[in-house]
Amino acid sequence: MHHPHAPKDDTDISSGMLLLLATACGLIVANLYYAQTLVGPISVATGLSPGAAGLIVTLTQIGYTLGLLFIVPLGDLLENRRLVFTGLLLTAAALAVAAFASSAALFLAAALAIGLGSVVAQVLVPFAAHLSKESTRGQAVGKVVSGLLLGIMLARPVASLIADHANWHVVFGGAAVLIVILAFVLRWKLPVRQPSAPMPYFQLIGSLWHLFLSTPVLRRRAAYHAGLFGAFSLFWTVTPLMLAGPRFHLSQTGIAVFALVGMAGAVASPIAGRLADRGHTLLATAAALALGIAGFVLPMLAPEARTLGLALLVAASIVLDMGVAANLVLGQRAIFSLGAAVRSRLNGLYFAVFFAGGALGSALGGWMYASHGWHAALLTGMAFPAAALLYWISEYLAEAAARRRAA
Repeated sequence: MHHPHAPKDDTDISSGMLLLLATACGLIVANLYYAQTLVGPISVATGLSPGAAGLIVTLTQIGYTLGLLFIVPLGDLLENRRLVFTGLLLTAAALAVAAFASSAALFLAAALAIGLGSVVAQVLVPFAAHLSKESTRGQAVGKVVSGLLLGIMLARPVASLIADHANWHVVFGGAAVLIVILAFVLRWKLPVRQPSAPMPYFQLIGSLWHLFLSTPVLRRRAAYHAGLFGAFSLFWTVTPLMLAGPRFHLSQTGIAVFALVGMAGAVASPIAGRLADRGHTLLATAAALALGIAGFVLPMLAPEARTLGLALLVAASIVLDMGVAANLVLGQRAIFSLGAAVRSRLNGLYFAVFFAGGALGSALGGWMYASHGWHAALLTGMAFPAAALLYWISEYLAEAAARRRAA
């Protein structure tokens, strides 16, 4: 039976559908980030110790990583619209549990479940590719990914503002309601997409390891972004704690404004896309990793003067967000050029590896800050993109050697 919304071979994805998919991805992925600027008040309310506060962010990202490996591949087996609808209802239930949680154990369990359910955003990204013509597929995916990036960057300031004018419970309760509404809108608007299911589930999961081992571009791009995303997660775990502390005394609204200014870093996405289109991916990657390192050097230069220290932290957040936004686009462009048959699995693997880096960054950051202070946390953050840049040198040398041989 032909579904009324199913795409015909000669049509392209509509701008309305692109906007819906981009908005949906942004709203879903935002669920992973609300807690980042609310670590302090959530820890106090649930009795979580300062050293374990980083677990709030870490468990959400561990849940997301597990979902990328074990739920996203279901997009190659199950009817996609039903998979998205079910995943969103489960996410909404987890958000509601988080909203009413009064113990650390219950909140952390909800955080893990929020991460698991939010992976349906990565079922929607290949949906954009499926609904597009070959000639416009890259642009369509790029626009949906930009919605996802905006969701990541807007979640923190929105959560801070709401928490300051109401409380953190309202953030998670409101998110639960939003996700329920989104689930029904997507169920109404998305076409049916029944995959051909070429292999059973366990065989599909087994193929992930083979894909990872046999795709050097995927391994390299995932390692680069794990370095940057680990640094990004560490920065946004410890910086709100620093801003709320005795040196800066910022309110949740002040922290929200700080995070909103950091969003300026998103301007790097289209620039990175254009550089990649012109064949400058290698050098653009080095620039993105260097921006990641600079994001931790700047706060180290900060004197004791409060205003100048805050200005350098704002600059650091913009520079770091620029590096992350640019490198995500460079990586996805490289991976989506590897073939449609494996696109969703490659996408899942790419996100899983760099989210594991993010989970490590937030956990290490919270512990380093509580145990050894601000400067130790900054040095730890800097180590992530620095290690990725060292790995990049091997690609640069290999490419230089190949050019010499060709000459």
